[in-house]
Amino acid sequence: MQKINRNVVLALLSLTSLVFLLFQLCYYKFYLSQKNGAAFSKVRGSHSGQDSTRWHVVKKFLALLSSHNIPVYLIDPLILGLVDKDIEQIRSSPDGPSPECKYFCTPRDFTTFALLDKTWKHEVSACLQFTFIINKDPRLDGMDDLSGMEIPLHYIFKLASHAIHLVVFYERSGNFLWHGPLRLKQHMDRKFVPFRKLHFGRYPGAYEKPELLLVSIDDLKVQIPKNPSSFLQEMSHSRFLECRYREARAFFQLYPDDASLDAVEFRKKAKSLLHLAALTLNNLGVKFWLSSGTCLGWYRQCNVIPHSKDVDLGIFIREYKADIIPAFQKAGLPLKHKFGKVEDSLELSFQGEDDVKLDIFFFYEEDDHIWNGGTQAKSGKKFKYLFPKFTLCWTEFVELKVHVPCETLQYVEANYGPEWKVPVKTWDWKSSPSNVQDNGVWPVDEWDDVIQIY
Repeated sequence: MQKINRNVVLALLSLTSLVFLLFQLCYYKFYLSQKNGAAFSKVRGSHSGQDSTRWHVVKKFLALLSSHNIPVYLIDPLILGLVDKDIEQIRSSPDGPSPECKYFCTPRDFTTFALLDKTWKHEVSACLQFTFIINKDPRLDGMDDLSGMEIPLHYIFKLASHAIHLVVFYERSGNFLWHGPLRLKQHMDRKFVPFRKLHFGRYPGAYEKPELLLVSIDDLKVQIPKNPSSFLQEMSHSRFLECRYREARAFFQLYPDDASLDAVEFRKKAKSLLHLAALTLNNLGVKFWLSSGTCLGWYRQCNVIPHSKDVDLGIFIREYKADIIPAFQKAGLPLKHKFGKVEDSLELSFQGEDDVKLDIFFFYEEDDHIWNGGTQAKSGKKFKYLFPKFTLCWTEFVELKVHVPCETLQYVEANYGPEWKVPVKTWDWKSSPSNVQDNGVWPVDEWDDVIQIY
């Protein structure tokens, strides 16, 4: 038998290897791609059909809304957290930071977007399997009317095994955005999506109007908050409390509101003073909340108490800045008195228009309670007002987005006792509060520093 040429053997082996490689490529293209869905094969860097499904659902959703000229922006905290780590690269690269499907292929049950209510078009709902949540419009509530009108708060679209949670934001009179809670009606299918996992449905939220940035993420053009880390920080402290108009109406049925010219004029001045104080403190980056009588007025009657004669704010001492006093003086509010010191019982009072003043109480946090101090100028006596620990929520008060204690009832009861619903026009700050305690006396040699009256 003739010897086989070595070159022929090598050629046959090479040809066999090439044929086997082509077979593998064809097998992957025509079998595996059909198994995972040919529509998903264009995803960059995806490694499984499930990952590709998430990307594909987001792509279809964005394309659908784009075809109807409906602008949405990404607020999904999981994806924004990943995006924030690569934000500089994403901003500088028109095609995104990586050839891999890094963000929209991340394992999760849903992806969250937001839109303004005015931009929604209901015909889009017919293109996808969806459910929606409606509730009463709180913007229409007031002392004269508790509206029963319902508005859409959340849309949830589902395609394949992935869902899109679309949060509807509404503009409020305090120049901020608000979204409502996600409360399921009895007839709704609770297995449609994992509702309990939705990030923006546990309670209402308040946000500043975001500045948006159009970027490319995983080959998809999408708008995101320009500063994702700031948005995520805002989200963690976004809880919103509505004014209790129903309870306020019941209160005024028992205790008719003071509609005198003096009361109207005082409320007008108090509102102006509160807006100026908020602007000044917000510019300094100092977090504050409605305290004492101003907080009671919001919680009990959704308005300023006309006989209070002042505006009361609370600030944690850790937020104190030396710029606070000069900032208020620059805003036209001269310092009326300064009691205490940063280390103990600090209190500031500024003179507003006419006899309306702004009192700022600084709060000190202990292991099991929070307190603020008071000082009697004539005697140097110190007082301490104890509160249970509390967190801060947003509310809307006199057309202003402002903080109040989330645990408002406990806060009010600590200060005014169980009879807080009953108006009291005679109030002694040294003895009337339920939570007041003696706290010693300032040493005489410190009086020049801790008791300053202007």
